[in-house]
Amino acid sequence: MKSIRLILIVFAVLAGCAAPGPQREEASKVPTMTTLPKDIHPESRSRLPLPKREALDEQGKRVYDSVLDPKRPTLAGFQGPAGIWLHSPRVGEPFREMNRILRNEVPLAPHLRELAILVTAREFDSQFEWTAHEPVALKEGLDPEILDAVKFRKPVTGAPEKEAAIIAFGRELFRDRKVRAETYAEMVRVFGQTAVVNITALMANYAFTAVMLTAFDQQLHEGRKPLLPLP
Repeated sequence: MKSIRLILIVFAVLAGCAAPGPQREEASKVPTMTTLPKDIHPESRSRLPLPKREALDEQGKRVYDSVLDPKRPTLAGFQGPAGIWLHSPRVGEPFREMNRILRNEVPLAPHLRELAILVTAREFDSQFEWTAHEPVALKEGLDPEILDAVKFRKPVTGAPEKEAAIIAFGRELFRDRKVRAETYAEMVRVFGQTAVVNITALMANYAFTAVMLTAFDQQLHEGRKPLLPLP
């Protein structure tokens, strides 16, 4: 009888370990190699196959090599926008250079840069962009409460004027497809005209990227937990 009871206890423990708790259920929502949509290529995790370097022309090889260049690190490697641009290096090479300039050479505080990117990602419901940039934004010092206000589309109350201006500007630009005179005037007052041009270019850059990611159904890296709540 004791041995039977012991066996039953072991089975009960194993059953409890296998039962899906909240963390397991959340993890199950992350696409894996076996749950990718049928039209997704596993090596690129998008609708486009990942080209071999030897199959690319000289411009394509430059784009390919730039992704591997440690001096120009990417957040996603080839399983992201860079992999998509290998199929159109004539467009991809200058676009990636513009992205580099906007991210690294434009004089904007890193946490504000990431906020502008996150506002864009939220308005386009770009899971890939948001999940890539949320950790960067927090690392660069963006206030978690401000991040949550963007993530959950909450009203911005009590935020510093620069953060509040970027959020209001981005929401109107992408959600309303127009920017009120008062909102624009506040951006110019807080940042100056040149910075407003640069911030708009940064947002437009990531809006462009969000459209590309959506068109080719770019999936998150395997095992990466999605961080953006979507409808």
